[in-house]
Amino acid sequence: MHIPDGFLSWTWPIYYVIMFVALYFSLKWARKNLDEKLIPLIAVLSAGIFAIMSMNMPIPFGTSGHMLGGALVAIVFLAPEAAVLVLFIVLLVQALFFGDGGITALGANVVNMGLIGGAVAYFSFRGLEKFTGKYPAAAIAAWLSLFIAAEVVAVEMWLAGTFPLDIGLASMGIYHAFIGVIEAILTVVVLIALDKLRPDLLAWNRGKTSGGQKLEESEEVAAK
Repeated sequence: MHIPDGFLSWTWPIYYVIMFVALYFSLKWARKNLDEKLIPLIAVLSAGIFAIMSMNMPIPFGTSGHMLGGALVAIVFLAPEAAVLVLFIVLLVQALFFGDGGITALGANVVNMGLIGGAVAYFSFRGLEKFTGKYPAAAIAAWLSLFIAAEVVAVEMWLAGTFPLDIGLASMGIYHAFIGVIEAILTVVVLIALDKLRPDLLAWNRGKTSGGQKLEESEEVAAK
């Protein structure tokens, strides 16, 4: 899903502007919500996401398919801002030192994988959890975040004149529909492990929203 240099034509500065705005709000969230217990979690998630992104599947017309991890971050912290922050760090390192994704395309890559992927995951999860339960909601949210982010890449490449929209949507959609299943399973497995081993690291147990406001603790959490 990494877009290389030269594939966005004249559109790449637009995505940089969007990225910087998203980073501004993400840093505000981080200053308000991250403490000495959660900063190491951000580091561990960043390392894990870096690893899963390294497993690339080539897709025609110059891009690639892989898992994202943005949904996991957004759900762990109940904050799309966290996904933007983590994906920015990961994508910057990959672009600068590993040649995975271009420097001019960094803004678009962060917007796609961090902002769109994180926002889709967060709002999908919040909208579904009351009806399906947390883990099914997380699985659906993770799949949707990957699939929609991939399709947005196809739209961006079409807007830049890189390749036709119908071919792009089909290529990115088919590959990422399957990759999204793996993303969903991995997301749920990690969430279950955290909920059993370190429930204090999950925002839904700490009773915080993405804005950092306290919510009333449920009887189940209070009992723990």
